[in-house]
Amino acid sequence: MERGYIHVYTGNGKGKTTAALGLSLRCVCAGKGVFFGQFIKDGDCSELSAGKLLPDFEIVQFGRGCFIDRNPDEKDRTTAREGLARCDRVLQSGEYDLVVLDEVNVALFYGLFGVVDVVEALERRDPRVEVVLTGRYAPQEIIDAADLVTEMREVKHYYHEGVEARAGIER
Repeated sequence: MERGYIHVYTGNGKGKTTAALGLSLRCVCAGKGVFFGQFIKDGDCSELSAGKLLPDFEIVQFGRGCFIDRNPDEKDRTTAREGLARCDRVLQSGEYDLVVLDEVNVALFYGLFGVVDVVEALERRDPRVEVVLTGRYAPQEIIDAADLVTEMREVKHYYHEGVEARAGIER
């Protein structure tokens, strides 16, 4: 039995979700199945089409949008908890070779669920399942549970010059 590893892509730089999508594409091209669960996000992402275009790739969103202009409410917490429960079942099932919990670290930062809930889901997973957890603010408990941690560090970004997120590049 091949062991699956836990990856964490965190930091304030661009590229965490993009890296997880690249790994997902690589897996699908190797004949493997991918489940891509997105926390917080709610429908404005180009990658949502991937499920229609790629065999053995399922993407599901568990969010109601970004918290830039509002605080999360009980509906946000309920939606995120339901998403984590779904990811927990997927991780245990072994149905997919790669499971991505996109923006899960941001969900943790905003208290949508507890870090213990995520760590326990990782511990319950089928040991063959590879897992990626993305998002800024990865807590130490998640880093400790991981086998690979990459921190994206912003050096320069055109966003600071007023360039909005573009379809197919940032969203």
